[in-house]
Amino acid sequence: MTGKHQKDQHFVPTLFPYLISAMDQYYEINEIFEEEQVVERQQIHSAEIQNKKMKILITTFWEYPSIGGLQNYITSLKNGLEKLGHSVHVIAPNHFPSKEMEVLRTRYSEEFTHFFINRYGSCNGKILHNISKLYSYYTMLKDIDLEQYDIIHAQDRYTANVIGILNRSLQKPLLFTPHGFMTHNRLKFNLMEKGSVEEIYFSAIDRQAIKNANQLIIVCDVFRPILINLGAEESKMTTVYTGIDFGGWNIQKKRKKSQSNMVITCVARLRPRKGHMYLFEALALIKDKLRDVEVRIVGDGEMRKQLEKQVNELELKNVSFLGSREDIPKLLSESDIFILPTTSDTLPISIIEAMFTKQAILTTNCGGIPEIIKNNYSGFIVEPANPKKLAKKLSLLLRKKSIRKELAHNAQAFALKHLTTSNMVKKIEEIYQSLF
Repeated sequence: MTGKHQKDQHFVPTLFPYLISAMDQYYEINEIFEEEQVVERQQIHSAEIQNKKMKILITTFWEYPSIGGLQNYITSLKNGLEKLGHSVHVIAPNHFPSKEMEVLRTRYSEEFTHFFINRYGSCNGKILHNISKLYSYYTMLKDIDLEQYDIIHAQDRYTANVIGILNRSLQKPLLFTPHGFMTHNRLKFNLMEKGSVEEIYFSAIDRQAIKNANQLIIVCDVFRPILINLGAEESKMTTVYTGIDFGGWNIQKKRKKSQSNMVITCVARLRPRKGHMYLFEALALIKDKLRDVEVRIVGDGEMRKQLEKQVNELELKNVSFLGSREDIPKLLSESDIFILPTTSDTLPISIIEAMFTKQAILTTNCGGIPEIIKNNYSGFIVEPANPKKLAKKLSLLLRKKSIRKELAHNAQAFALKHLTTSNMVKKIEEIYQSLF
């Protein structure tokens, strides 16, 4: 038998049946793909657990430790919980032997290629890559003793799916914190075709992650309608703003004698969605007002050469690329204005850092940013991808020291009250204990 209805006699995926079922519907396969029976989750009420020090597992599908907002979040949460006396482990794919993971991914990639071609007549590259990684991660994780943990906290939709399967017999309290808008954003920015098999597949991952979780901890309220649309219940969502530890930072303003009169800083990965190109276009519009201004671009990424070329073409001689730096606190302490021209974000750590360092903030109306930056009170917010408005607000900040000082003071006051690690960890600890 040939064609898309031919079965692969050697490999039948059974771990994530809902993903195959979703693809079957897209390809109009009428065979029923059997789903495993799921044991109903039951809450275990125990006064002992609520008062004891917990053993907590934090899981991520991405490398840890590494550079990035998610990794900073995990580190802050881990360190904060440990200060409260809890035991915290983090598991990421790079914690397993790289050669074994590579062998597994190669094996599953080959098996799924044959399976998809035999079943559907084609094989989508992005789906193949993802499901091969899911199976590889599951294969390594299944040998971990999850019984030892009181709480499991997944930091992405993929580990929420993998842990969800491993947790079926254990029924440990499982929490899920999405750090991005998942399939929703990829559709919004045309990174995925509406109605495609990719949308069907990744949306099934989104829904299952929510279904697997006892509780969703969201980093900002803007997630709520997106998650509700995927099946989340309002009563199972709690917003906890990301907190950072500023205890060791000296946030007094410093200025070298040789330094320019004014410093503008942008801290972000050099990638398309961070909007650096719009910042440079804005700077070009007010070039005559930048005579005594230094613009520091902190961070690295795939767009560096392209952005350096743009800066040269616009003749922005006061812009310098500093690359990845370990001394962000020091750099921010020397800065007067912080700019993040992002076109897509959730709750950027760099903005929170800037709030603590008491400087005027200019950013965009993206994700949860307006929840922590009140326009015209603790910062200026403009629409993304709008160089003219960015230039207008930046020009005002450069001209009016009193406005800079007022915005900076209000931003720092909000951060000190709401965006500390201790505040974040305390709230998350309370959520953990509420699940027993």
